[in-house]
Amino acid sequence: MNIYDMIVIGGGPGGYTAALYGARAGLNVLVLEKLSAGGQMALTSQIDNYPGFEEGIDGFLLGEKMQAGAERFGAETKLAEVFSVDLSGSVKTIHTSEGDFQSKTVVLATGANPRSLGVANEKELIGRGVNYCAACDGMFYRGKTVVVVGGGNTAAADAMLLSRVAKKVILVHRRDTLRATKIYHEPLMKAENVEFRWNSTVSELLYDKKITGIIIKDVNTGEESQIDCDGIFISVGRVPATELVKNQLDLDASGYVIADESTKTNLPGIFAVGDVRTKALRQVVTAVADGAVAAHHAEEYLLTAE
Repeated sequence: MNIYDMIVIGGGPGGYTAALYGARAGLNVLVLEKLSAGGQMALTSQIDNYPGFEEGIDGFLLGEKMQAGAERFGAETKLAEVFSVDLSGSVKTIHTSEGDFQSKTVVLATGANPRSLGVANEKELIGRGVNYCAACDGMFYRGKTVVVVGGGNTAAADAMLLSRVAKKVILVHRRDTLRATKIYHEPLMKAENVEFRWNSTVSELLYDKKITGIIIKDVNTGEESQIDCDGIFISVGRVPATELVKNQLDLDASGYVIADESTKTNLPGIFAVGDVRTKALRQVVTAVADGAVAAHHAEEYLLTAE
């Protein structure tokens, strides 16, 4: 069996940047991706905050370009679902739908998925009014009315960002006060175009070809009411894709891989990049930075391990 220098699990921006930097450094690199290049980025039709594209770029297209860039220098891509991993020892084994693969280093780039509300047609309406990232998609709602669902730091930050773009922002939260840190409370309360619907949950999405409104339910009385809006931003947390490694790598209380800016984990030769690791900001540009750093330290690890 061929033993790779580096196997990257996940073909998002962090994964393909690690593959690019690794391949350019002369490493034998394999990327394992179960669907297509880009990860969560591929679900966004317009990315305006990634440097170098003054008119913005489609997320799926950017993912394909990242894949092509890595493969230009010799990185290999295999479309395969990873079932389990053995990260112990000097040679790590990855068990997949396409067989087993072995490598001296592993870059975990499995990402994190937005936590859904679980209401009917939510998945089908992604890109048609249902959104999970205000920084990614907020500009599409300039001068429009949007709903933000959630009460934590992400929801509060999303509401603040959208208040500078949208005509009106309606924040729906199941409790009677925000869970977000106090720094967000006063600015949100002072924002003239931000309204609050406390003690409420979303029970239904209203749509024609795209979102036209939502139905909310009072958690105390059960009474339902309708909110007309052009879009909804669901900010109720994210779920890191760490099932593969939860018994091998150290995770924080939220399930993210504990790794600092070096991307090093508790196991030698194992690196975590992008949304799957502990970090303050989860964006395409920070995932790309992680990928470059991981490849650098993987190269160092291989030199010292020889």
